[in-house]
Amino acid sequence: MAFEELKVAISLILDEIAKRPEDRHVLQEQLREKLSELEKMGLPAPEEIRHFEEELKQDGSEDPFDNLPV
Repeated sequence: MAFEELKVAISLILDEIAKRPEDRHVLQEQLREKLSELEKMGLPAPEEIRHFEEELKQDGSEDPFDNLPV
């Protein structure tokens, strides 16, 4: 896949994450795949996308049962 096509695909995935936050985990995996394709081409992923990916990881790492009474 060409660089420009990858950039468009990544942009579309980011738009979908914004529209459908409940599907974030599936879309996050798609984002990782596209970033991996960039790396295979020897191209660095844009820093803002890497930062966004890190934020997604942190959002998903919270313990959903952390605030339940014991």
